[in-house]
Amino acid sequence: MTPSFPPLMQGHPAGGGEDPCDKAKALAALGCDGGTVVHSVQADRLRAALVFAPEVALEQAMVMLPLCAVGFQNALGALAPPEVAVHLGWDGVIRVNGARCGRLRVAASTRAPEQVPDWLVIGIDITILQTGEDPGSNPDVTALYDEGCAEVEPLALLESWARHTLVWINRWDAEGNAPLHAEWMGLVQGVGEPVSRAGHNGTFLGVDEDFGMLVREGDATELIALSSLLEEQT
Repeated sequence: MTPSFPPLMQGHPAGGGEDPCDKAKALAALGCDGGTVVHSVQADRLRAALVFAPEVALEQAMVMLPLCAVGFQNALGALAPPEVAVHLGWDGVIRVNGARCGRLRVAASTRAPEQVPDWLVIGIDITILQTGEDPGSNPDVTALYDEGCAEVEPLALLESWARHTLVWINRWDAEGNAPLHAEWMGLVQGVGEPVSRAGHNGTFLGVDEDFGMLVREGDATELIALSSLLEEQT
C-alpha cells in the first residue's frame, strides 16, 4: 500500500535495497522539495527520511533531530498500548521499554554551524521484528513486536510519524524551541549520568537552547554541539 502523508509532505518510495536516507540526500542535492519523505516499509523494519529546506543556520536547523524524535515518540504513543514507554537519546537513539529499538540520523549540505544549509535530512530506522537471532540474547536490543506492539502496522506508524512531526514543525515555527525543549527533556535519557562523547568525559547536565549537550568535567562545563552528530558526506 502507498502511505498517505499530510499536506506539504510528499512520499517517495525507496527502491529495492536502497537506503532511504542515502536516497533522500541524493534527491535533496538535486533540489527536491522540502517535505519529501523517502520510505521503505517492510514487515520487520521501518526506514524513512525526511528532507528539510532550512531557512536558519545549521546550528539552529539541527533542532529538527530532536523534533523528529519527539514526533516519533508521539506517533508510537498514539498507536501502541499505554504501558509501552518510549525514551530518546541525545544522539538519536530510540529506546522502547528501556531497550534500543531504533535510531535517527542526520545529514546536511554543510558542516559550518553559521551557514544556512541547502538541505538537511533526518532519517529514522525502527526495528519492527527481530530476525536472525534469539530475541532475548541481547537484552539491550529489542523490536516493537517484542514490546507489545504487534498490532502497530509499520505503514500506519510511518504516517503517524509524518503527521506528528509536522505538528511539531508548525509549533516550533510559531513558538520557537521552548515547547519542544520541555517535551524532549521529559523523554531524554542519561541526564545526570556519566557520558563519554567527542573527547569529553563527565556528567550529562542537559542541553543549551540549541540542544547542544552540556557536560560537566570537574569544575568546567563543556558544550558538544548537536551538529557533531552530522554524518560525513561521501
